[in-house]
Amino acid sequence: MTRFITHDTVATQYWHALEDGRVQCDVCPRFCKLHEGQRGLCFVRQNLDHQIVMTSYGRSSGFAIDPIEKKPLNHFLPGTPVFSFGTAGCNLACKFCQNWDISKSREMDTLMSRAAPDLIAKTALEQGCGSVAYTYNDPVVFHEYAIDTAQACRELGLKSVAVSAGYVCAEPRAEFYRWMDAANIDLKAFSEDFYHKITGGHLQPVLETLQYLKHETQVWFELTTLIIPGENDSEAELEAMTQWVAENLGPDVPMHFTAFHPDWKMMDKPSTPVSSLLRAREIAGKNGVRYAYVGNVHDKQAESTYCHACGELLIGRDWYVLSDWNLNAEGCCRFCGAKCAGLFNARPGSWGAKRQAVRMD
Repeated sequence: MTRFITHDTVATQYWHALEDGRVQCDVCPRFCKLHEGQRGLCFVRQNLDHQIVMTSYGRSSGFAIDPIEKKPLNHFLPGTPVFSFGTAGCNLACKFCQNWDISKSREMDTLMSRAAPDLIAKTALEQGCGSVAYTYNDPVVFHEYAIDTAQACRELGLKSVAVSAGYVCAEPRAEFYRWMDAANIDLKAFSEDFYHKITGGHLQPVLETLQYLKHETQVWFELTTLIIPGENDSEAELEAMTQWVAENLGPDVPMHFTAFHPDWKMMDKPSTPVSSLLRAREIAGKNGVRYAYVGNVHDKQAESTYCHACGELLIGRDWYVLSDWNLNAEGCCRFCGAKCAGLFNARPGSWGAKRQAVRMD
């Protein structure tokens, strides 16, 4: 049970004291070593009274209902609405962050909305959502709030979705994903140099999270890579990444290659050409990835799902709007009977591309 210190501050579990008087946070591989009163890079975890506390519990940057495809998840309850929220802060420092006003916020005033976990679950159910997403910023930094909310959701029959960079240590990772049903993990690149210079992190912990999800959980997960011209779009890197995914995670983990646009500290880079995304998708398919998609651009063919066995169109997508639906009630191809990997309702949802803001007060 979460132990409150103040209304917004809760005690945390993953830390230990150091001999020099500092306290080390053990939630993520950054291992911030903090003096009394000091905050970690994420800004929302702080050394207070010689323990690590979370300072933003129950406070959000906003609540909204999104299409599940926006997370992006193409093989998890397609067409359904997902109740989405985040907090502030992040444990990476990506120079290309496209949610930097939330993830890199150093102002608690960013967190204008308040909601307890049971209220989030109750509201999501009342709004007709099948799931709740911990998104907009990385739920690794609001670990306790996300878990409490996921527990409340499970009691009401709602599923939980994590949208994360996967930069988390083994013990908190296991606790967190015990309560998740699906995830989209940002595999930001496939080189240590990129991770170190552009995200302030490391590649290996992310790969370990992916292998953990695949081999030690029942969590459905998909991957997203933001393709940045001149940084992670070389043919050699895309070959290595997609080969690794096929060999270590199997052919059924969907990959989303999405378009970069200049933002935050990478305003000097051009937007990603559609041709680069299509090339990445082609390389993934060649290397055995059965489901590869493009995102942040309009290409109905490359956004849609095809049967890996017979090649027929299974799910047509136009941005976030579904058209064709050729799966039977068991999630198998109507043409050849091959199973399509994922979690599907007997019928597709019809939420479409709508985004609906939700006030909790």
